[in-house]
Amino acid sequence: MRILLVQTPSVESVTQERVYPIGIVSLATYLKKAGYDVGLLDMNLEADQFGALKERLLDFQPDLVGLSLRNIDPLANKTSSLIPPFIVTVRLVSALLPKARLVVGGTGFSLFPERIMAELPEIDYGIVGEGEKSYLALLRSLDNPPMIPGLCYRKGEKIERIPAIADFDMREYLVPDRSLLAPELYTGINQYAPSMGIETSRGCPFQCTYCVYGRLQGEKLRCREPRQVVDELEFLYKEHSVQNFHFNAPVVNLPSEHLDEICREILGRRLQITWSGFFREDLLNEENVFLYEAAGCNCFSLSPDGLSQQALDVLGKNMKIEDVIRAGELTAQTDVCTMYHFLVNVPGENSETIKSGMELLDRLYELHAKKRNLGTVVLNNIRIFPGTPIEKIALAQGVISPHTDLIYPVYYNPQPYEMLRYQLETYHLCKNVFMWQEVRLS
Repeated sequence: MRILLVQTPSVESVTQERVYPIGIVSLATYLKKAGYDVGLLDMNLEADQFGALKERLLDFQPDLVGLSLRNIDPLANKTSSLIPPFIVTVRLVSALLPKARLVVGGTGFSLFPERIMAELPEIDYGIVGEGEKSYLALLRSLDNPPMIPGLCYRKGEKIERIPAIADFDMREYLVPDRSLLAPELYTGINQYAPSMGIETSRGCPFQCTYCVYGRLQGEKLRCREPRQVVDELEFLYKEHSVQNFHFNAPVVNLPSEHLDEICREILGRRLQITWSGFFREDLLNEENVFLYEAAGCNCFSLSPDGLSQQALDVLGKNMKIEDVIRAGELTAQTDVCTMYHFLVNVPGENSETIKSGMELLDRLYELHAKKRNLGTVVLNNIRIFPGTPIEKIALAQGVISPHTDLIYPVYYNPQPYEMLRYQLETYHLCKNVFMWQEVRLS
């Protein structure tokens, strides 16, 4: 069986930051090992995305096309959607190869499987969540699949979904076969974000009110063996000249001992690489912060999300504002850039929480002023996803209705503070620019 796996458009344009599609490359590695003839296409690399898809379909003539919907929209307060180009992709595949089976997966699909399959009858099956085992099981029984975890299928006019089980044992993890999609295609394409991701762990035990990681990867934390992670880093560095990486984990330093061991392995091999990831603030200490710096960390991405204690509590962060400040104190001592991500106008926002938030921003800039190692502060409103506590809050408050179609960008941003993000962006941006220009605000 010939299988073409396609990364559908996951950025708005070819000028934006793009990433190596580790999901479809990993899946292709398992399919190839099982004996299937597998081809890959990342539409995000193509100037003419649909022309490239048409050419590859007609040239490769697959029996089955697997589409990965990674993102449903760009987030970051934007109102544009990636669903329209995805719909076009599905219909183009169906029109060009009407006899080919069409299977859809990916994180974006996993959030709205029934909704997407109901709108697109061209899709034969969907896979929710981890696909390594489920995809292979489906391929072996396409005409009459059994109860495969995560499988979405049609039963008459209804869409049925079998619950996914996030239980993939990372000890069985196969390192993605980079010969299937050359890393060199992604060299130098981004200005800021590393294009090459490395899986270090899956799963997140935290239950933040807005987040979908627990649904997508499960709440059980599963880590790769540190030596295997560094083997992959070393291979990409030596064989493909990749020097900058992003560690793909919901929380890169959870557990901190796991990341510590990875870093000691990097140092032991004297790999001249750099990397970044999203850190949990209350797991940082003076020892591991300097270990991460020594091992090549070039950006501490912190996402405390709450600008006040009230916001942290509402967001379910299970953290104190003192933890955020302490993380700032620690990272400010290093020569590593630190970025902070916060959510604005959270439920219960009021004049006191806004005042507390501005005081926190003042404190963070004060901490980083000496070394001027604060990269930026990112401020977003909360994207409302189905099945999250924030959806229930928004429904109860009338911010959304039961008929609101959350597949398109919908943010929690009610009055009277719907303009707060802009006010705080002006406040912090002024501080940021003045910090770098060494000008004191009066």
